[in-house]
Parts: sequence; structure tokens; C-alpha cells
Amino acid sequence: MLYHKIKTLGRSSVSIFVLSVLSMPAVAAAQDAPPAGTPEQVAPTLADQQADDDFHDRRNDYAGEIVVNAVGLTQLDVLAGTSVMEGIELQRSLDGQVGEVLAKLPGVSATSFSPGASRPVLRGFSGERVRVLVDGIGAIDVSNTSADHAVSIDPLTAERIEVLRGPAVMLYGSQAIGGAVNVIDKRIPLRRLKEPVHIDALVGADTAANKREAGASVDFPLGDAFAFHIDGSYRKTDDLDVPGFTYAPALRAELLTAADLSADPAEAAELRDAAGLRGVLPNSATETFSGNAGFAFFAGGSNLGAAIGVYDTNYGIPGRPGPGAEDDVSIDLHQFRADMRGELALGSGFFKGLQTRFGYSNYTHTEFEGDEVGTTFDVKGFEARALLEQNRRGSWSGSVGTQYYFRDFAAEGEEAYIAPNLTSQLAFFALQEVGIGPVQLEVAGRYEHGRVESQALGVTRGFNSLSGAVSLAHETESGLRFGVTGSHAERAPSAEELFSNGPHIATQAFEVGDTGLSKERALGAEAFVRGKIGLATINLAVFKSWFTDYIYLEETGLVEDGLPVFQYLQGDANYAGVEGQITLPLIDSGPFTLLADIRGDYIRAELDDGSPLPRIPPLSLLGALEAQTERVDVRAEVQWSDSQSRLAPFETPTDSFTFVNASIAWKPLRGEDNLTIMLQAENIFDATGRRHASFTKDFVPLAGRNFKISARASF
Repeated sequence: MLYHKIKTLGRSSVSIFVLSVLSMPAVAAAQDAPPAGTPEQVAPTLADQQADDDFHDRRNDYAGEIVVNAVGLTQLDVLAGTSVMEGIELQRSLDGQVGEVLAKLPGVSATSFSPGASRPVLRGFSGERVRVLVDGIGAIDVSNTSADHAVSIDPLTAERIEVLRGPAVMLYGSQAIGGAVNVIDKRIPLRRLKEPVHIDALVGADTAANKREAGASVDFPLGDAFAFHIDGSYRKTDDLDVPGFTYAPALRAELLTAADLSADPAEAAELRDAAGLRGVLPNSATETFSGNAGFAFFAGGSNLGAAIGVYDTNYGIPGRPGPGAEDDVSIDLHQFRADMRGELALGSGFFKGLQTRFGYSNYTHTEFEGDEVGTTFDVKGFEARALLEQNRRGSWSGSVGTQYYFRDFAAEGEEAYIAPNLTSQLAFFALQEVGIGPVQLEVAGRYEHGRVESQALGVTRGFNSLSGAVSLAHETESGLRFGVTGSHAERAPSAEELFSNGPHIATQAFEVGDTGLSKERALGAEAFVRGKIGLATINLAVFKSWFTDYIYLEETGLVEDGLPVFQYLQGDANYAGVEGQITLPLIDSGPFTLLADIRGDYIRAELDDGSPLPRIPPLSLLGALEAQTERVDVRAEVQWSDSQSRLAPFETPTDSFTFVNASIAWKPLRGEDNLTIMLQAENIFDATGRRHASFTKDFVPLAGRNFKISARASF
């Protein structure tokens, strides 16, 4: 459906995201609460809403009883930049990596390092400034350390994905200064299950990568008190089909020049062959498996549950062609994960309930150069959170909580460019809301003590970080909501930024950290408006951040071990941008609706001297028309990305591109047992596209013309 379940937050739905920010288990349960019906909620046609709800409610609201409730504040406009992807739109956007799933949302791009590794870029921020979470707890992998490292979450079994962009996401941790992505699944059951068994399934295929994928989950009860869950998924792709020449014009010219200068005829022929490569992205195949099992025990308003799971993927890393190019590099990744969730009802006193969340990860990935082991990365870590939710007293409500995070990181091999290290963080946070006449005041704050230690280097750094945000908002009688937010955020440097020093073959870079880095600080301001203006639904945010001691990775122009040297540096910087979406019904005759969807974003980021920061996404726009009936939805869209010529030193420009996409969704079965079959055509005119946020854009283009089919069922 056109509005893609990417809703502006109303009184009830914002509380869902408050809980998400606090990383507590109730978020996935509360997500299915009926909409408050406020005018600011985006209103799809009845037929389309019912179509998605048939599937969504059948999957999640097992007994029509929500046992775990949303926590905390009812509006909290400091979370102004929040989107949700679920239902038909999640099926339409499904991909192996969460960055690609979300790339069409306003304010979102992706690192697009390879088909097997793509992390979200939020408002131009990536890596250490964006947290990727599973039901509110960190993925606890190494996807934040380098763009070639995959996110250890399979979107195939996700029920919903939340994207938070804005100042209050600092409550996820100091590393979320740029934003957070929260993938919701039901590995720990969220409600009592009254059916004998419930099954969800999705299968899909495409032509650009010869993709074959399938995922399913089974939920069943044991008496009234216990619910059990099992799920699994599998995906396999071949080398990606791409339009025209694989490598960008400047890189092709570089290869041909090197061929002309080479004294080795065999090397010269190889370079010319590389320059002429068309239609395929070598060494880009992937294979992924995941499996999870969990249970929950329910007693009155309290519950306790746990889950274990595995995620395995093997994917190729397309290499930069040229003299001295490495053998094919691939990554073999394995993760074992255990999670626990609890909620204790405390009655009608000052506190309504205590909620806890715990996640543990044992993660390893090995980078291969051909058949030889290059580097092995091992991470063992856990994250725990506890939250006390206050009972509402008049117009005052809120929550207080604490969080602890620990990571033991080790890398071994010739390219172990990061020294072994330990990272720990202890934090306390609070959210409070109070009504002051026609204005709603919201306040959020976080104190965090972090410690990063490398015994191998004999270096220990400790940091105390204090962050906060204040928001004032007003809602008109017609449901138009607008407000302003001010924030102060602090982020401690990560182990990778402090301790990197060596060649990283997968990224074809020699990365150098700085053990003397200080905290980065940011003052931020954001203004937003969302809700209904006439027939249109609008969601618009304008923001700016002023950074002190901003940490960034920049190419130096030097060469070490045959690789370009990238150095972590600090300097004052500014980020500014605008993002928004407008949905307008052009025709609404009951059984037939024609909607227009317009969305876009622009970001400008530079150092204080005016030098652009590296890998900042350019202006992007998307326009779509969607026709909806009771059984069929048809959508056509044009997706445009501008060229990027504002370049950091040693960056190369990126050309603009336009993709034209179309899809048709057929719902032959409706009601509790339901089925949605979708046919899609992406990049219909086979245009060449490269994302400026990608380290590998000059030799890793986006997919060419792609035909997809998928089927999603719930019964």
C-alpha cells in the first residue's frame, strides 16, 4: 500500500517507539495495537488497510489479546524522524541486507559495499553513528567496524523494521548519535497463543542475481501459560547482473592507461579485459541461512521468555581491479545468539512495571583471499537493559532505565588491522513528558561511562558522556502536529577509531586510527510538521547539527603495503538537511483509490573550513502512483538520485541515475488465512546506478533490470 505503513506517529504509536528507544520487549507487542485514529495518522483506503491487516493481525495478534504493552510516553516528539516498514511494503522492499531494504525511505541510503554487505546510512551518518538492533538490543557483530562486514540479521523473518532518525535515539547508546534501525521479529513470543498452531511463510526469486529464498515460522502453545516459536530462512544468489560496463568511466580509463604502460603483455591483456567487463559483477554471490527457537511464559500481566538462534552467511567481496589486485576475497560469517526478555507488573503505585532485556552474541567471520585464510574476527559480547515505567499521573508520565554493554574483540591474521580490545559501557537514561496547556514538553537524557582497552597496545581510555534533548510540540484541532527539538549529544571514539593500524584487504585500504582521539560533541536543532493538511498527509523534518571534534575517516594520498592510507581524523563539522514525504489521494471512490506518493531528502555535510565530508549521499527524490482495489494493488514509481560533485579529498564524483520500478500485488485469499502474491520489475530501463555513500561505488554498481516474484502467507 502506498503509504507503506510508514506512519507519522500519533498518540498511541509514538509510545511504541518510546519503548523501542528503550530497547524493551514490549515494543513488538505494542506495534499491533489499533491506531488511535487521530487525524495525523496516514489513512489508506479501507480495502488496502484491511489487506495488510489481514496478514499483520493474523501473524501477531494471536488471541486478540495484547499481553505486553507499550511503555512510557504517549507522544515524545523528540522521536520526530521515525518510520516503520511492514506488511506489503516490507515484502516489496525485501533484500538480504537491511541497508538495501530501507534505502527508499526518506533520509535513508545504504553503504552498498557488495550484495552481501550493506548497512543503513541515516541522514548521511553510517558505521559507528548508526546502531542496528534486534528487538531493541544491538546486533553485537562487527558490521559497524567496516563497510564490508555484513549485518547479522536476516530481514526475511522480520515482522517490522523501525527507523529512528533524530536526537532522542541517543537513548540507544552514545554510538547511535546518527540514528538507529530496530528489526522486530517474534523469536521470543509476545502473547499467549490460542490457536493450535500458527504458520507464516515467504518465498521469493529474482532474475538479476538468480536469487532463491524462503523463510517460515511456526508458533504453538502449551497450555495457557506457554508459547513456543521456531523459524528458519535460506537465501542463495549468484553473481549480480549489472547494466553496461561494470566499472565506472574514470576507473576504466585508469585501467586502460595502466595497460598501455605495462611491460608485461599478460598483465596488459588482463587490465584491458577488466576495463571491458560488462553485464556482471564478479565475486558477488551470497548464501545465507538463519534459524531461531524461543519460548515465553505468561502469568497475569507478567511474562518471561528466551530464545537462541544462528545466522550463517558466505558472500563474495568484489575487488577493485588493477595492478596487484588481490585474489577473490570472500567472508564466511557465523553467529550464535541468545536473548531473554522479561516483564514484571508492579501495580498502581508510582511504577507500573519493570521490563528487562538481555542479548548475548558469539560471532566470528573469516576473510578468505582465494582459498587462503586472511583474517579472522571474533567477538563475544552482551547487552542488558532494565526499564521502570511510571504510571501516568495527570499529564505527567515517563520512564527511567539503565543499560550495560560489553564486547570482547579479537582479530588474527596477516591483515588483523585492529588490535584485540575490550569495550564496556554503563548508562542511565530517563524520558519524561508533561502537558503545559496547549503545549507538550518532552525531555530525554542519558549519562554513559565507557571504557576501551587494548592490552596488546597498553592503552586504556575512559569516557564520560552526557546527552540530552528537549522538545516542544503542539497539535491543532485538525490533527496537524508541529514542534521543535534541541539536543546535545556526545559520542566516545570506538575501538576501531582508536586502534586501527594496518591493511584491510576487503576494503582495499590501509586504515590508521589515533589513540588520542577525544569525544565528539554535537549540538542539534530540528523542526518538524506532520499530520493532515486537507486531503494530503505530510511528514517533514528540517535539521542541523554542529559537531565539535567530529571523527571521520579520510584518504591521505599516501600508500602503504600497496594500499591507499585512510586516517581517522578530528575536526569541527556541520550537518544540515531536510527530509519528507507527502501522500495525497487523487481518487477515492471506495472500492478504487489512486494515491500519489512523493518523498525526498537532501543532506549537506562539511568541515568548518568548507571541505565536504566523504561519502555524503546526494539529493534524492521518489515519486509514485499506486492504484488500490480490494484484491489488487498496482504501483509505479520513479526513483532519482542526483550526481554528487561536492567531494572530500581523493573522492571521485558520482553520476546521477534514475530507476523506474513497478509492482503488482494480488491477494487471492483474505481474512485470517491469507496470501499475497507479488510481481515486480525493478530498474526497468536497465540504468546504471552507483551510491555515493559506498566505498566501492566505482566498481560495485547497483543491480540492472530485475524481475522478482514473491509469495507471503499466514495461516
